[in-house]
Amino acid sequence: MSMVDISDKPETLREAVARGTIKLKSETVRLIKEGKVAKGDPLQVARIAGILAAKKTSALIPLCHPLPLTRVEIEPEILDESTVQVTSTVKTKAQTGVEMESLTAVTVSLLTIWDMVKQYEKDKKGQYPVTAIENVRVLKKVKERR
Repeated sequence: MSMVDISDKPETLREAVARGTIKLKSETVRLIKEGKVAKGDPLQVARIAGILAAKKTSALIPLCHPLPLTRVEIEPEILDESTVQVTSTVKTKAQTGVEMESLTAVTVSLLTIWDMVKQYEKDKKGQYPVTAIENVRVLKKVKERR
């Protein structure tokens, strides 16, 4: 087992865009919109968490190369009364792509939202019957040819 050898690959501009959603109770989404979540603004904290996660991807995924990221953008958005979407865009100039960084950023952003609102999501038994992270995927991958 080893990391893939990319020694002979040229540095290339690379970009990946990933997206995912979290389903929440409508009351929880209302609290987010109104700025009434006790821990603070989940969307702002999710932005920071996603950026940090992208930067730490190679520490989390064992055979993933550490990359010099040149851009990480996290865009959380309330889609409707029960859905929050997070989109991440990650760029680098490196020998391998940034799909894992973009996916990690989205996933950690969504987990951060969950953590910040979990007190509102639990039912009487302490379970999460509504809360679900869904559809995490890469939307676009760009490799600039030189």
